Amino acid sequence: MELLKNKILNDGHALGKDILKVDSFLNHQLDIRLFEAMGEEFARRFENVEVTKILTIETSGIAIAAVAAKYFDYCPVVFGKKNASLNLDKDIYTSEVYSFTKQQTYQIMVSKKYLNPEDKVLIIDDFLANGKAVEALEEIVKQSGAQLMGVGIAIEKGFQNGGKEIRASGTRLESLAIVDEMHEDGTIIFRD
Repeated sequence: MELLKNKILNDGHALGKDILKVDSFLNHQLDIRLFEAMGEEFARRFENVEVTKILTIETSGIAIAAVAAKYFDYCPVVFGKKNASLNLDKDIYTSEVYSFTKQQTYQIMVSKKYLNPEDKVLIIDDFLANGKAVEALEEIVKQSGAQLMGVGIAIEKGFQNGGKEIRASGTRLESLAIVDEMHEDGTIIFRD
């Protein structure tokens, strides 16, 4: 997706070879026009797929998933919560996820009220690096008995194994921009 690639090149910053800083438009300050274009692109890429729910993980995936839902007939968005709260149902699906950027393991939780075997689920998230967040969300879908229809990612770090492993598992993965290399001088190279 050229719009997203251009935004990364113009407003993003490679911090060394592993961290891509895109907080000015993707995960701190949000560029809603960009999100709408991404939502349209996800809908185009998954146009042959029935989607009844979009599943993501807090926090950065929520905004992208919510805007994308507009292009999937305003289907509900469900997100895995990382922190228990008093208003969270006791009857939940749980899975663990390791966060590359936070270097921490979280337990994610989704109320059983919001995913069921009749659902056709599309996972949407902002980043794909080592694939652990997607893996945890796939586990939640499996526990619910719902059908996983695919995974949509805004930015994939193609130099890490997450995308390769997800594709090898047979899950349909659509990444809007795949970064294959980042260099110490700030150069960002995309997969064609």
